[in-house]
Amino acid sequence: MRVMVTGGGGFLGAAIVRKLRARGDTVRSFSRGEYPELTRLGVECARGDLADATAVAAAAAGMEAVLHVAAKPGIWGAEEEYYRTNVLGTQQVLAACRTHRIPRLVYTSSPSVVHGSLPLEGVDEAAPYPADHDAAYPRTKALAERAVLAANGPTLATVALRPHMIWGPGDHHLVPRLIARARAGELRKVGDGRCKVDHTYVDNAADAHLLALDRLAPGAAIAGKVYFISNGEPIAMGDLLDRILAAAGLSPVTESVPPWLAWAAGACLEAVYGACHIREEPRMTRFLARQLSTPHWFNISAARRDLGYVPQVTLDEGLRRLAEHLRGGGAAAGAGAGA
Repeated sequence: MRVMVTGGGGFLGAAIVRKLRARGDTVRSFSRGEYPELTRLGVECARGDLADATAVAAAAAGMEAVLHVAAKPGIWGAEEEYYRTNVLGTQQVLAACRTHRIPRLVYTSSPSVVHGSLPLEGVDEAAPYPADHDAAYPRTKALAERAVLAANGPTLATVALRPHMIWGPGDHHLVPRLIARARAGELRKVGDGRCKVDHTYVDNAADAHLLALDRLAPGAAIAGKVYFISNGEPIAMGDLLDRILAAAGLSPVTESVPPWLAWAAGACLEAVYGACHIREEPRMTRFLARQLSTPHWFNISAARRDLGYVPQVTLDEGLRRLAEHLRGGGAAAGAGAGA
């Protein structure tokens, strides 16, 4: 199959690309940067901005399917920047699929699109979007997800996947940030750390994308649907943080702050940073406070049933692989990689 992967040089995108190439698919990556490691895998690399209709259309020419993984992540930043990449970028991908009559589009969404102020405990895909979101990322991802699902039809089949908290060797966000803050003595738990959360080892998230790709076609049972993806191993947030730190040879987190105080601090920092036009990410935001203190784990029965999804890498095995990676130098490289 000829497949375009947007964001093919990113953490999840690269894992997907490696699996596609391993089974013999022809892959074209569309990203903003240069990724020599993809070229070495035999991947054709196209560079451009997702919001650039001409660049996206040119990259999609000749493809039989698109995996739209690229996005602007994070918990802070200008709304228009998130909108440009996550919403307008997705609209350009949809337009390119229509222009070139590409029949399959797998979209990487996020469970945060349904995360408001209430706990999410074992919810399935019937969970509604909240009236509003605490941050630009989930708000724009929700708009993009809705656009993708609405685009499903007789000539273009679409499906959206919601992998939660992707981690593993090579992560440039969650793991490096935890390690850096722990080493600086700045890491705190929000609340007692007992709220249960889901997580997804990166290879499992990549597997889910290939499973969806292989089952997707106009009129297919999964077309027009959305699926939660995780390891299927909900764990207390505090325990997950401590086990990731242990993989890096660091001590558990012993200090904590009340959830209400973290939320209030986040609200104040957002106001100050916004008024002063500070681009640097605040230490705390309302969205982050709720993510760290509110249960959010999901029922992945639909993915198991419809996609044949079975997580292959357990939490224990993933942590073993992470520890091995960090011992090999990943810890030093990752300490400054959080963004």
